[in-house]
Amino acid sequence: MGLALNKIDKHWDNNRSLNQHMNDLKRKVMELNGVKEDIDSRMKAELQPRKKLKTEVQIWLENVERTNGEVQKLNERIGESSTLTRGFHADDVLKRTREVGELIQQGKFEEDLVVDNPQWIGQVLSTTRLSGEGTKACMEEIWKCLMDDEVGKIGVWGMGGVGKTSIMKLINNQLLQEREKFDIVIWITVSKEMSIAKLQKDMASKIGVSFCGDEDEITRAGMLLEALSRKRRSVIILDDLWQEVPLDKVGIPEQSTGSKLVLTTRSFDVCRKMSCRAIKVKPLVEGESWKLFSEKVGRGILNIPEVEPIAKKIVECCAGLPLGVITVASCMKDIDDLYEWRNALKELSDRKKSVNGLEEEVFQQLRFSYDRLKDPKLQHCFLSCALYPEDWEIEERELVQLWIAEGLVEEMDSRQEEFDRGRAIMNRLLNNCLLEDFSKWGDRRQVKMHDLVRDMALHITSEKPRFFVKAGMGLREPPNVQEWSEDLEKVSLMWNRKLEFLYPLEMSPPKCPMLTTLLLSGCDIQSIPEGFFSHTDGLKVLDLSFNLIESLPNSISNLKNLTALLLGNCRRLKYVRSLSNLRALKELDLLGIAIKEVPQGMQNLSSLKFLKLYSWNIDEIPNGIFPRPSCLQVLEVHQALIGGKEVAELKKLEYFEGRFYDFHNFDMYVHAFHVREEPHGYLIIVGERGRHGEIYSSKTIVLRVGSVYPNQIMLPRHIEELIVCDSSFESHEEEYPIFSRFFLTSLRNFPFLKILYISNVKYTKRLFSPNCVPPNLEQLKVSDCNQLEEIIASEERGREIIASEERGRVTMKFCLPRLKKMTLCSLPELKSICSVDAVMICESLEFLAIEYCWKLGRMPFKLPQVEPSSPLKVAIRPKPMELCESIEWADPDFKSFLIPKLIRWM
Repeated sequence: MGLALNKIDKHWDNNRSLNQHMNDLKRKVMELNGVKEDIDSRMKAELQPRKKLKTEVQIWLENVERTNGEVQKLNERIGESSTLTRGFHADDVLKRTREVGELIQQGKFEEDLVVDNPQWIGQVLSTTRLSGEGTKACMEEIWKCLMDDEVGKIGVWGMGGVGKTSIMKLINNQLLQEREKFDIVIWITVSKEMSIAKLQKDMASKIGVSFCGDEDEITRAGMLLEALSRKRRSVIILDDLWQEVPLDKVGIPEQSTGSKLVLTTRSFDVCRKMSCRAIKVKPLVEGESWKLFSEKVGRGILNIPEVEPIAKKIVECCAGLPLGVITVASCMKDIDDLYEWRNALKELSDRKKSVNGLEEEVFQQLRFSYDRLKDPKLQHCFLSCALYPEDWEIEERELVQLWIAEGLVEEMDSRQEEFDRGRAIMNRLLNNCLLEDFSKWGDRRQVKMHDLVRDMALHITSEKPRFFVKAGMGLREPPNVQEWSEDLEKVSLMWNRKLEFLYPLEMSPPKCPMLTTLLLSGCDIQSIPEGFFSHTDGLKVLDLSFNLIESLPNSISNLKNLTALLLGNCRRLKYVRSLSNLRALKELDLLGIAIKEVPQGMQNLSSLKFLKLYSWNIDEIPNGIFPRPSCLQVLEVHQALIGGKEVAELKKLEYFEGRFYDFHNFDMYVHAFHVREEPHGYLIIVGERGRHGEIYSSKTIVLRVGSVYPNQIMLPRHIEELIVCDSSFESHEEEYPIFSRFFLTSLRNFPFLKILYISNVKYTKRLFSPNCVPPNLEQLKVSDCNQLEEIIASEERGREIIASEERGRVTMKFCLPRLKKMTLCSLPELKSICSVDAVMICESLEFLAIEYCWKLGRMPFKLPQVEPSSPLKVAIRPKPMELCESIEWADPDFKSFLIPKLIRWM
């Protein structure tokens, strides 16, 4: 009896302490997911094409996902327990807390998260098609030397613009096919500002060597030498070498049998001093130059009488240099006015200027293209590109934003119009070969400046307009007092990671009254002297992002002409003084800083158009911080709470990212844009903070609101992506589909809705009624809804249902013509995707995943013209073969197609 009483007492003690244990577990899980977020960020930075995730990291990530799921299920079990039985879960909660604590410790990976991918031997490079028999012969000679074990070093040399780099890019890609002959192919762009340290760093990143940061050059050379010696059959390509490189000081081993060193240079002496087999790339002969020019300018133009002889004389001025030919041809493309052709020839023939370090012929072509821009604003936009480091991949949006801030793009009614104008300027520069279209990431374009073009731009800005550019050069010492000259208009020291301070303390503040742009991002600057900005009254653009400053100097208040203040990712910045005096400010970036309250004086910034305001220490944006009326076009506060009325009153808003606490605030936002044009883009969270996966659309709503009641949700008209997660739909009629009863407007009335993601939604048995499915849906993912039984309910007919008699029964057909991806995961009660005897016609389906849906009894999909070679990918887990045998198939042909695919997926 006493033992039984002891157990009961222990149980009641457990019950009383359970809430505390559960709170401990919740805090631990939040900490664990915070660690996971940090790991995800590191992965994005480290997971390059030649790398793969370490097995231990992959296992840890899987354990985190599994543990999150188990904790969620434990919470559900406890929630379903009675008061009498809740205490029995105390041990389970303690066990999970210990497991989460262990995962937190395991997740503190001190070393890199990735290792070398053994299948990767080098990076494929973008190439251009080359012309001419001479070029072809040159490539064949280089390849012959590479295949010859007796030749260890090859020097490819020739004048600037002749095509050395283009040839070697093609050779590089061809070498990647020689896996049996070479272990690794390494491409390093050296550039004019070469240093042993930079070359060592670039080499280390290519072969996976990690420096701690405190090694000297000799130690680094030894580390590289050791790593490269293990890769006995290597090809190292050093592009754009301007002087002899002491290989032993860098850590590059002398070439042994099977290993090769290739360099490109403008100097034969470099080839000779480095004991290379020299191969000269010669200019194009006259016929080859004319053929290349004709291809680029268009034969239609050359058919105009009297144009062809003028064009041939212009080609002669290009001295057989492919860069010059392409540059001038692009400049004259689609020009059919004979007078313009004659004037172009005169301009080109009269050009007498030259640049130190550049061949006169090349400079003439490049300067010719620059001068023909004619519009001074276009020319200034081009010159601003030289503010970035050499060989820098410049994101188009960032560059256009700089042009807007500098006033080089005229002010328009909307930011979208300004960006459209900026993109048009960029296309003009690209079409004139003054910029190169380097790469794309989704819809985000990146551009680069050819190093010769950048040299020409820097030569122009050495006189007027006057620039001082030492970007990305590894500076440790700041510019001296003479370099801060009074006629400077723009200064860029960006991405000098070891700079740490701007000028010696004994130096008086710089006197640069004409300075309009100062770019200091990524320099690890720790502090800025109080008087630094005392004599820079004309400053318009100040970029201090990615630095280590904790506060700003008082002299920033003097910058009454400042239009852009960029402080993003200054993670130690704890205090931003009043901004009241900066009344010209149009762009303010306070993203990812450490301030605890919104800076004072925001309401005085009547010109402000662009605001990023997010600190992890600020959970809520106070009311009344914006000027009235407001010019704000872009507002990003991320997951900080903001009032719906505050946002609704921003009548010029074009992009918004933020969080509303409840539907009341969300409704105020939505109602405001029912009477005027809604923003071009938004990411809005309604409810609690939390992770919501990757966002794929520019107009996204995330609902994470706890309890939802009938007819409560109103959505913007042009929504593209809807995420509903961690919510419960409260109704006495649980059988009713949630997307019919809880949304004020049927989802079929949202023609732009493409992506729908439902996760961890409670008290829901059905999602859609037949007439409610979004007509243009492209992606549907439903996961972790423990009570869900049907995706499309069966109680009524609706849109796109075609009746046909088959053996006395009516077959309903749901047509989802644009559906590309469908995922159903962890739906233990799911019995059907759509009603019995119905089929889903999905002509565009590319991916289908059905995982852990134990009770699913029927596959309703009908895919017209499914061929064995179809790109459709299918995953069914677990035990797909057993499930396939027990399941009913609406389309036997689909089953026949599917089974071979499943074998490959197992």
